[in-house]
Parts: sequence; structure tokens; C-alpha cells
Amino acid sequence: MNLKAQLESLLFVSIKPLSLKELVTALNVKAKEAETALEELAADYERAESGLALIKNNNQYQLTTHEKHAALVKDFLKTETSGELSQPSLEALTIIAYRGPISKLELEKIRGINCSLIIRNLLMRGLIEEKFEKTKQENFYTVSLDFVRFLGLHKISELPDYEKLHRAEEINEALVDQIIELASSVND
Repeated sequence: MNLKAQLESLLFVSIKPLSLKELVTALNVKAKEAETALEELAADYERAESGLALIKNNNQYQLTTHEKHAALVKDFLKTETSGELSQPSLEALTIIAYRGPISKLELEKIRGINCSLIIRNLLMRGLIEEKFEKTKQENFYTVSLDFVRFLGLHKISELPDYEKLHRAEEINEALVDQIIELASSVND
């Protein structure tokens, strides 16, 4: 397969910068090969006058919008982050509030869909925070202090039924009950 295309795919779906080591490990290639392909990819974006750019900082890489479109992107994101939250975003935010810290994989398992864009939007709005756990080599998400403050709470555990819903078993039982209820209403 085309190494540049593989790198581009990983950088596109990542919501955070990726280190050379992460990219090399994910693709099982040599560091020099990956560096060369990343340099070529960055040059491709410049030559094509693309709306995207590949940036490198401290051996970390991220696919971003090109600086010449900064005003356009800023205006667009301003409206995107100031409007109402979508139903899927509210669901994800609720799950993060009650189950946090929670990994993206756990969130997607509960919701049954890819949550990359939802997480990105919630991060941009400052409603959730991302923390990397070294022992598990994974990012975990929790609600932000701004979110707690916005709800007028002193701590997240003041949410209704927090203790009951924070435990995994209770959530799983509630999800099973909802699925059974939904299935029976469809069959009626």
C-alpha cells in the first residue's frame, strides 16, 4: 500500500497530533521511511495549493487547515461551536458526564457509532477534556470544569442519580432495558 496515503489516513482521523513513534508503530515501518513520506506529503499539500497542510512540531505531526484559510475556518467554527448541541452530542456528553473518565472506544461501544467528530466538537466547545493515561496508552475523556460550572454544580457527582449511573453495571443494565423496551415497541 501507499505509505503516504496510510499516513494521511491516520493523521486525518486523529483528533490530536501523532508522534513519529506512534505512526511508525501503527504502520510497522521504519522511522526514516515514515519521515520521508511525511515530508513528501507536506510538499504535496503545498504544491497543490490545498486547503490542508501538514505541520510538524517536536516530532509530532498533525493534519490541519492551511493558514491562508484561517479567517474562513475561524468564522465557520465560531458558528459551529456557538449553536445548540445536536442530539448525538448531548448523548455523548451525558455518557461522558456519568461514566467519565471514559475512552473513545468505550464511548463508541455504548453509543454504537464512531464518535470522533462528536468528541472533537465537544473538545472545541470546552465541554470535555482529554487526558492521556500512560499505563493504558489511551486518551480518556471527562467533562470540563466549565461544563460543571455551567450546570450550576459544585462537582459532577451532584448530577441526578450520579452514583447509580456512574457504575458500569448500572449503565449496562439500563442500556439492556432500553434495548428491550425499544425492541418490544418495534414489534407491537
